[in-house]
Amino acid sequence: MLVEIETIERAQAGEPDAFNEIVRAYRKRILGTIYRLIGRSEDVEDVSQEVFVRLYYSLDQLRSVEVFEPWLYRLTTNAAYDYLRKRKRGNSIRMADLSEEQVIAADAAESGRRDDEVREQTEIREFLDVLLDEVSEEDRILLTLKEVQGLSLKELSRIYEVNENALKVRLFRARKRALKAYETLKKR
Repeated sequence: MLVEIETIERAQAGEPDAFNEIVRAYRKRILGTIYRLIGRSEDVEDVSQEVFVRLYYSLDQLRSVEVFEPWLYRLTTNAAYDYLRKRKRGNSIRMADLSEEQVIAADAAESGRRDDEVREQTEIREFLDVLLDEVSEEDRILLTLKEVQGLSLKELSRIYEVNENALKVRLFRARKRALKAYETLKKR
């Protein structure tokens, strides 16, 4: 764990400094996880803020301090799911809706920030996003938590509240669907 058990217990007791310590310790991990789950850097901060608000108001519901990290990841994935559901329902901004000046400004800012290495990483990320868009949200989140974040089966089984064998089956099937999506994308 990134913080001491006593810190979590103090935060549960309502100590603001302890809660702030938890936020500082987990902020980067939460931001990274959310970015990988939703894929929109402009909304990562908002979703992470939602995670920490949920954490603040539900910390007293944590049954055992030992399962804090999987519980926090569960809060994070739930917030990401909520964001993705809301985004599906809402209308996103299309390039056609932007003024010519906004498009020019966006193009100039984008081209000014990137060098060759960043561009290559972006292409890889975009391909991965396209690949993950070909699988279900459940598969995308599970694969991201396991393969990108590196969570163990034990941690994932706590998050998903299933036994490790059931989780292995889910991972196998998710990987199989991702591989099939990859083969389809290669043919295009």
